[in-house]
Amino acid sequence: MSTTKHKTYSLQFWLLCLSSFLFFASFSMLIPELPDYLTSLGGEDYKGYIIGLFTITAGLSRPFSGKLTDKVGRIPVMVIGAGVCFILGFFYPLVTTVFGFLLLRLFHGFSTGFKPTGTVAYIADIVPMDRRGEAMGLSSMFGTVGTAAGFGMGSAIASTFSLNTLFYCSSAFAILSVLILFGMKETAQNKERFRPSHLLVNWKDVYEPSVIVPTLIMALGYFSFGIVLTVIPDFSVHLGIENKGMFFNIFTVSSLLVRILAGKASDKFGRETVMMVSLTLYIVSMVLVGLSAHAVTFFIGAVIFGFATGMNSPTIFAWATDLSPEKFRGRAMATVFIGLEVGIMAGAFFSGWSFDNDPSNFPITFFIGALSAIIALTYLLFRAYNRSKEGHVTT
Repeated sequence: MSTTKHKTYSLQFWLLCLSSFLFFASFSMLIPELPDYLTSLGGEDYKGYIIGLFTITAGLSRPFSGKLTDKVGRIPVMVIGAGVCFILGFFYPLVTTVFGFLLLRLFHGFSTGFKPTGTVAYIADIVPMDRRGEAMGLSSMFGTVGTAAGFGMGSAIASTFSLNTLFYCSSAFAILSVLILFGMKETAQNKERFRPSHLLVNWKDVYEPSVIVPTLIMALGYFSFGIVLTVIPDFSVHLGIENKGMFFNIFTVSSLLVRILAGKASDKFGRETVMMVSLTLYIVSMVLVGLSAHAVTFFIGAVIFGFATGMNSPTIFAWATDLSPEKFRGRAMATVFIGLEVGIMAGAFFSGWSFDNDPSNFPITFFIGALSAIIALTYLLFRAYNRSKEGHVTT
């Protein structure tokens, strides 16, 4: 066990939180403007690919980032992830074709395939087990603030200055998230020097069996997130909302209100109990947004969606940390992130196809998001029922 666990919130923890804020702001500030940008290139039929391609490479890179996190260290993996964001910000202004844009989105996904994996593993190393839910909630709160700040700044920077300025600002935030990591103490056990063989992964490196259940729940829950990221900018325009990032701002701010409390609640009442509440809120929010005919209902749905999201990620990551062997913690975190990316990717591709640039398709698109959450909730209720039945038989 790590000797750094005597203190719950160390300087390293707060540096990680700041780094997460900058990193999430870096790529989220692009999201509200990318659908219109792709349309200007003639790619309006490929809006689902903006998030979908991003999550494909994020998911494919997880086995590599998980193995490197365990073998080479948490910090190098974080640096690689943020470095990708920094470099690609300078390439977006050079793109003039739909293919070039989609290729950049494909490569951009490597950033989230690496940075969050190293971050979550590092936090798990330095925080006591009985405070993990709280710590994951606090850490993810900084990521959420960064996301909200990015959504809010993105459209403002693009409209006040230019789209190219927005891309350069994205790079600046990414490099700052890297710089503050230098000098931090590595926490990986039995760290090795990098070897090319570390890039060779086999089936056992792809996933950690101990965290399959939280990974499945993550995928089903985040299907809705993929829909939101893909369709909400167009839905906002349809409702006459000028700032396409407003929905994102509202749901990220509302998620802040529950993240730390949800983490503490999962420490006290159990991870699965909190996840059941989160999934119920996902269902309500998807139905409400899908039926929205005016901004008020739309934004109420955003608030509820934020509550659901604020409960989701800190609870699931704490749950996965509880279940995973310490020496394979990086692989376990990578596995959960694969679930996250699969969910977002599926939601993005599905919503791009089902929406098809036709506002009359908004309801069915969001109802399918609700159905995904219903499946996850039913599965958890079934598990709880089986446990209670077994307990009754035992007594």
